[in-house]
Amino acid sequence: MNKKPEEWFDVVNERDEPVGRELRHNVHARGLWHRAVHVLVFDRAGRVFLQKRSMTKDLSPGRWDSSCSGHVDAGEDYDAAAVRELAEEIGVQVSRAPARWFRLNACEETGWEFVWVYQLRHDGPFELHPEEIERGDWFSPTEVTRWTGERPGDFCPSFRLLWPMARAKMGEN
Repeated sequence: MNKKPEEWFDVVNERDEPVGRELRHNVHARGLWHRAVHVLVFDRAGRVFLQKRSMTKDLSPGRWDSSCSGHVDAGEDYDAAAVRELAEEIGVQVSRAPARWFRLNACEETGWEFVWVYQLRHDGPFELHPEEIERGDWFSPTEVTRWTGERPGDFCPSFRLLWPMARAKMGEN
């Protein structure tokens, strides 16, 4: 069985400027600042598609998360990472990055990642990557807000941080 090659990430400073490159496991083990993207996909009815992460994931296995999310590879920019992650995780091919919605600064909840959150309108269907995602489903924003409040442990820490910001951007609380 071929082992997947280890990923390289840009290590960034407090202004999200690259200051070096490091292997994924070192970045996570040492709590170095790096970059990631999250995409929230909404259908015509306004529901959001969420994924339940595979139990084989090294971080937050089995927890619910954004429609797709992932690290920005070394030398890659946020927009290219969003396009790549959409294709890799949920099989959505786009010719350009969806709209940037808002940004999160690196903190403990994000795993020391600076994050751009994107918004996309898409009704599916999706092809879920089985090594990344156990399953996914559509939820109304109200359902997600209630669920994150009642059972926050069901969700990745970064999603718990970004969801109230997404709700505020939607004009809801």
